Amino acid sequence: MTRALPLLGLTLAALALQGCLARAAVDVVTLPVRAVSAGVDAVTTSQSEADEKRGRELREREERIGKLEREYNKQIARCREGDSKACDKAQSLKAEWEALIAGEPSD
Repeated sequence: MTRALPLLGLTLAALALQGCLARAAVDVVTLPVRAVSAGVDAVTTSQSEADEKRGRELREREERIGKLEREYNKQIARCREGDSKACDKAQSLKAEWEALIAGEPSD
């Protein structure tokens, strides 16, 4: 009886581990496929992702143009009051604004 108990325990453990071993074998076999798939997903961009990126870039560009225009108007007002530094700043802002409007990249 004492020998039968450990043998029964080993038999039950072997039956229980078969599922684990089979699952581990499947994981090992499919791992390279999943790794390649993840790598391809990481380096490719879907059309919707590209559209989102383009939309974000356009919104950011339009926001920058709006900020430049507001700052330009402030500097022009100061320039008209006689502030020469404001005149120089206004010219610089206008050049950046015009570059953005023309579609040129800015720093």
